[in-house]
Amino acid sequence: MECNTLFGGSIRSFLSLSEAVVSILVEEEEESNHIDAHSKMLLRRTRNLINHSAIILRNFCVCSVSEITSLRASFSTSSRGPKYTELPKRLQKSERKPFVTDVNELKRRARLERQMRQEVREVVLRPPENGMLVKRLVPVAYKVYAARNELLNCVSKIVQHISIHSCSSCGEVHVGPFPHKIRTCNPAVSPSKEHSWAKGSVEHVLPLVESFHLYDRLGRAVSHEECLQVDRIPAIVELCVQAGVDIPDYPTRRRSFPVYNIAGKLIDFELKFPRDDTSGKDIQPFGFWEKHDNPRDSNSRASDSSDLQGLAVRGMEAWEKMRSGAMKLMQKYAVQTCGYCPEVQVGPKGHRARLCQAHKHQLRDGQHAWQEATIDDLMPPVYVWHVRDPQGSGPLVDQLKRYYGKLPAAVELFSQGGAHVGEDYTALMREDIVVPEMDEEKLVV
Repeated sequence: MECNTLFGGSIRSFLSLSEAVVSILVEEEEESNHIDAHSKMLLRRTRNLINHSAIILRNFCVCSVSEITSLRASFSTSSRGPKYTELPKRLQKSERKPFVTDVNELKRRARLERQMRQEVREVVLRPPENGMLVKRLVPVAYKVYAARNELLNCVSKIVQHISIHSCSSCGEVHVGPFPHKIRTCNPAVSPSKEHSWAKGSVEHVLPLVESFHLYDRLGRAVSHEECLQVDRIPAIVELCVQAGVDIPDYPTRRRSFPVYNIAGKLIDFELKFPRDDTSGKDIQPFGFWEKHDNPRDSNSRASDSSDLQGLAVRGMEAWEKMRSGAMKLMQKYAVQTCGYCPEVQVGPKGHRARLCQAHKHQLRDGQHAWQEATIDDLMPPVYVWHVRDPQGSGPLVDQLKRYYGKLPAAVELFSQGGAHVGEDYTALMREDIVVPEMDEEKLVV
């Protein structure tokens, strides 16, 4: 309606101006008995415009608001965002990861907690801060754990049919039959920026991010002296264990009564080692990294190993389930990461092991700069160049790299296996851009 009012007012103003022009020309014609041919033509056309003013306004009112809106959108100069989503830039060694929560908000929370510690009163804690489980997230944790097992199973089978290449100099990964020739290697190692390709494996597609396994997530943090005594397990598995998944190999404490917060201190009225606690019985205290064969897994691996497309579809579904479920768990269960290195610790606080070797670690005495983690810290999406036609004529070339898109390595692997890529990755694939030939690239505007 705003468009109709605006354009309707403009047409009425134009018609009023035309009437004024006609009146001036008529006055000139009466004063001087003759006028030139151009003035006569202007007078005649202006009179026709005024005579048909009612028809013009009626035809304009017939136009719908949607047509005017689409017309404005077609010729609008306002940016609606690029169709291609740029990936976050690679941070320098001296740069810190961006904070999930604003720094001013973190300072405000710290001031509020400091004021509450000065008052001797009870602070009501809700799960999981009080040591209890969030019951509605327990099924989500089991789904995430099952999706991880399914994802590893599918990837381990697909890599037998689709090649994975890894650069021995910079660690870049490429999925496809031919390693690309795009010069993006570290110039300090390779002056020509050409990659030194080697055969990759599952670890290059799904990097393993480990975390210290905590028997009590509300207990004290792991110290530097204990870093070799406490076992490390995959961070996504530790998140599932803390969210309610019971795994015999990873014992953890389940409380029957909540923890209370009084004057900033946690008061636990439950015995540290209750008599009926049998979760750690007959469990080896160390050696969690040893893999035990499961007969179910062996049977599932033996079946359907030839159905490549089916494996790709199942793997894509498992990837989406694991990421979406992990994001739901991280909204309640805290996960910490170092601001300068890839270290991750699942729990309300980070460990105190002095293992950081990143920027200015000497000032921190080797300890990590802990901050809130994101899903990409827990499950790093290794972005690789997207290959539209895996059976094409040749590899990707450096001269046409601006026409290529990117995808996470797992998604690219499933895409080449025959799975459909969701709409969340459409902006990264750049499928709407036609890749020219080498002799046509210089003619592209």
